[in-house]
Amino acid sequence: MGPENRTPPPRPVVKRTARAILLELDPDDPYGPASIVLIRRVRPGAPHPYWITPGGGVERSDRTVVEALHREVDEELGAKVVDVVPAFVDTISHTHHDDGTLLHPHGVKVQHFFVCRLASMDLSRRHGPEVTEPNGEYEVVRLPFTREGVTSVNVVPPRLRAYLAANIEGIRALLAPDLG
Repeated sequence: MGPENRTPPPRPVVKRTARAILLELDPDDPYGPASIVLIRRVRPGAPHPYWITPGGGVERSDRTVVEALHREVDEELGAKVVDVVPAFVDTISHTHHDDGTLLHPHGVKVQHFFVCRLASMDLSRRHGPEVTEPNGEYEVVRLPFTREGVTSVNVVPPRLRAYLAANIEGIRALLAPDLG
């Protein structure tokens, strides 16, 4: 096999994140209406807001990606989550540090999205850099977990928005009592 037929080596994963597709469901009616908890972000100088799922980078002190998810949800929302189920992975180019310096010319960021159920939330317990040193606005919002709800705002990344809109029933099924 010639060099032109070789499979290129995998791109190095330079960052991993853990993010919550966080659903608020009535415990007495798990098949009833649901809300998704998002964070409305407005960056200084940006012309338009965008909406993100709670979560963030996996840190060296995190033993697992799920542990990072619990830590991030606690920091950003003062919340506890249960029934954490892997739902979606998004891989994007990530070649530079936030300050613009080169990280790796072929690096990627892998974003792990987990569907989970909101157990409790106390916004007065929020802590961490988004609270103590905010770069713009962070507003916790609830939207109906419907196609119309998730497409009514600019959820990023765009592939997540498309995934959510196409899979409302499937995502809810990941939290079904009979899933196991």
